[in-house]
Amino acid sequence: MRKFLLTTLLGILLLIVAACGADGGDSEEVAGDSSGDGGDGGDFTFASSGLYPPFNYSDNDKLVGFDIEIGTALAEEMGMNPDPVTNPWQTIIAALNSDKFDAIIGSMAITDERLEEVNFTEPYYESGAQVFVAEDNNDVTSIDDLNGAKIGVVVSSTFEENAKEYTDEVITYDSDVTALQDLLVKGRLDAVITDQLVGMYAINENNLAIKQVDEPIYLDQMGIAIKKEDEELLDKVNEALQTIKENGTYAEISEKYFGADISGE
Repeated sequence: MRKFLLTTLLGILLLIVAACGADGGDSEEVAGDSSGDGGDGGDFTFASSGLYPPFNYSDNDKLVGFDIEIGTALAEEMGMNPDPVTNPWQTIIAALNSDKFDAIIGSMAITDERLEEVNFTEPYYESGAQVFVAEDNNDVTSIDDLNGAKIGVVVSSTFEENAKEYTDEVITYDSDVTALQDLLVKGRLDAVITDQLVGMYAINENNLAIKQVDEPIYLDQMGIAIKKEDEELLDKVNEALQTIKENGTYAEISEKYFGADISGE
């Protein structure tokens, strides 16, 4: 009798295990079907330093700015969920190539050196490398006065390389905001080289007592950086970028931050 009961219980247990196995197989198949939807949907994770107002910065612990809104518009155009994140600027390309995010939308200038490591979309705006000094600084009145000066720049930026053409005293910062504020500390800096729009924003919106010197040193074209091997995403972002320029979304975002369309088109 005991043997019969054990045999019966063993049989019931085997039936339960078999049933669970069948259910598990069905669940796995459904999961596989949901991921094979042609690449639509999902998150579009894009990175910036988060320290570059008005392009990308934190406001009440939320990432905001021109770059963030452009990235959000691109994600929505591609049918994806926007997921903006931050990463230190000096390691941002390495982080992209380590699959920490899908793209860099952080006002990154397109350079030959960077093109060796990543691909860039078509430029999404153009701006100039501008010299700024304290409002009461009358010693630096032209680009020629930068020779031998103490110049502040963001680390690993194109501005850092440019500053080294004028002086050995290049002081690097994680944030343009901090560099510009240091112009007001006597004896700390003679000048800062940064994006013209960033400096003008600090003057107009933050009432920082600084002024621009001369015309821009040069113009940069800014692109969205994407991994070399991700050509499909590059094409999708380029297509979405063209669409938001044509349908007025880009211009609306640009007008909000700069009072003009900075696309150059």
